[in-house]
Formats: sequence, structure tokens, C-alpha cells
Amino acid sequence: MNDAQRCPACGASNRCSLADPRTAANACWCFSVSIDAQVIEALPAEQRNKACLCPACAKVLEQLEAAKPASER
Repeated sequence: MNDAQRCPACGASNRCSLADPRTAANACWCFSVSIDAQVIEALPAEQRNKACLCPACAKVLEQLEAAKPASER
């Protein structure tokens, strides 16, 4: 997995569809959530805008769960 596919905060997969050539034509999960600017600002400056955070570090797991169809929850 390349660095663009890893969360800069924890190193786990960031599940970014844009960073994976197999799914790069699909919208990323982050397009459908609101990430608090303070979460981004908490990253060291050299890690910002290099790769997506993972949903857990972006603190958006509840938003993603709420967006799922009821049949998938």
C-alpha cells in the first residue's frame, strides 16, 4: 500500500478510493461527510494535504453509519 492509501495520523488504510488506481473513478467516502477543521489542524503541517485521514481519525464514523441504507446497518 502506498503512502497515499495510509492515514497520516495512524498509518491504517484510509479507504480513499482516489488513491487506489482500481477505484480512482469513484468518489471518496470523504466527499459525503463533514470533517472538523480542528482535526486537520491537529496534524503536523508536513502531513497535511498528502493523504486522506481514515474515517476513525477523521472522526466521521457516525456520519458514515448514518448515511448507509437501513438494510446495511
